[in-house]
Amino acid sequence: METLLAPFAYAFFIKGLGVATLAGGLCGLLGVYITLRGMSYIGHGLSHAIFGGFAASSIISINYYLGAGVWGLASALAINKVTRSRRIGADAAIGVITTSSFALGVALLSHYGSRGPSFDAALFGSIIGVSAEDVLALAGITTFAVAVIFLNYRALLFATFDPEVADVSGVRVARTDALLMLVLSLAILATLTVIGVTLVAATLVIPAVVARMLTNRFSRMLWLSTVIGAGCGFVGMNLSYHLDVPSGTMIVLTGAVVFTAVLSLTGGRRLARTARSDNRTDPTPVVAPT
Repeated sequence: METLLAPFAYAFFIKGLGVATLAGGLCGLLGVYITLRGMSYIGHGLSHAIFGGFAASSIISINYYLGAGVWGLASALAINKVTRSRRIGADAAIGVITTSSFALGVALLSHYGSRGPSFDAALFGSIIGVSAEDVLALAGITTFAVAVIFLNYRALLFATFDPEVADVSGVRVARTDALLMLVLSLAILATLTVIGVTLVAATLVIPAVVARMLTNRFSRMLWLSTVIGAGCGFVGMNLSYHLDVPSGTMIVLTGAVVFTAVLSLTGGRRLARTARSDNRTDPTPVVAPT
């Protein structure tokens, strides 16, 4: 027991644990919308795009939340605009825009060096790099995200399940999508220090997929995914300290264990149902509240 409680004597661990738990819950909440839209890859793409802003901010010595946030939002809006034009698919737009941004970030850091958080910490996460500023930023972004979802619940729901009908029914789908991309960009940015660029996509997808295997109801899926994400963040951060493994790695591995356990308990049919929901041909679709 003393071994398990030992890390709680360190202030940096307590901050990291709080950020990891909050980050896991936030990613789990937003991941539901991303997964049901069949855009699971966008979390991976946006995290790579934000890395370009992280590198540029580090070089010109401005607050990396500001620089990377603007960069990530611009990338998200660009992806959204290109996708809505229907000239190329969402996966192609994400691939071109975000990988180019990531390559630019690597080139900038390789040439000029980093003056902010270390390269490895940005890629894989680190509890040592968590500051009081990170805690406040994540708390503010989480509050903002919850407020956005609460105030735009029906618009987001409608745009997620049937965007074409929503558009002709008076829902401003473009505005709703842009708002969701804004919240997603801020969430990825706030979790960068703990989870890392390369692994944040998994924290968006895994809790939502597990929740989808457990329920057909949309509202229940939202809170289940949030709880699963927060739990994976809490457990993963503790394991990270004891095993001396990057925090993002252990958070994702914890989620993978939960996914495997739920899959073994529910059977492959539930996983197939989850996959079909991306194509809107699922015979047991998610039931939205009326």
